[in-house]
Amino acid sequence: MRGLSTAAGPGPRARQVTKAVITAVAVLAALGLSVSACGTGGTGARDEGPADNDSLAAGAASPSASASADSDGDHPSVEEVVRMVRADPAVSRTVKSDLKPCVADEYPVDVTYGGLTGGSADDLVVNVMTCADAVGVASYVYRAEKGKYRSVFLSEQPPVYAEIDRGDLLVTRQLYENGDPSSYPSSEEVTTYRWIKDRFVQRTSTRTEYSTAVGGTESATPEPG
Repeated sequence: MRGLSTAAGPGPRARQVTKAVITAVAVLAALGLSVSACGTGGTGARDEGPADNDSLAAGAASPSASASADSDGDHPSVEEVVRMVRADPAVSRTVKSDLKPCVADEYPVDVTYGGLTGGSADDLVVNVMTCADAVGVASYVYRAEKGKYRSVFLSEQPPVYAEIDRGDLLVTRQLYENGDPSSYPSSEEVTTYRWIKDRFVQRTSTRTEYSTAVGGTESATPEPG
């Protein structure tokens, strides 16, 4: 195995064996919101990441992507997924340049296969992480269409981690205020998206604020999508 890959279906949450350092401690609030969006704003790492760069329904299949979508259930190898991400014009140059093996041929990627968009083949959820501490630096979702994969979601705001949760897309981010050390974020946001027609639609968004006081408690606050 030259990377980390797991398979997931519409059953219990699909989690990668080592889920980086992002832990989804927030309890999802059933807000029942249906806010269609092509992007979300103001939720990324304020000091440690780039400006908001989420895309929920964008990107044509790259003609140079080597991975092919197989309706028979075969999945592309980790190397094929890495080549596909590198060939994706929507992926930033920074992520592409950092997407190198950590040791030998072990890439810092977590690839999850499962049903998200109702297509004939499994969708791919790709998390790119740091080699040193496995912090999620970027998350992507690719949908199988006509034998190829098309980018339908991306987030390049670290720390970020995307996963399949009972057929929905669950995205977890840790948020920082000025002066926060990397090990102690001010809050964490968990957002759930559902594929409706031809795009992801935000369903719920919950932010957990961490108390800065010694012995302080955590509080989960639902936010509108």
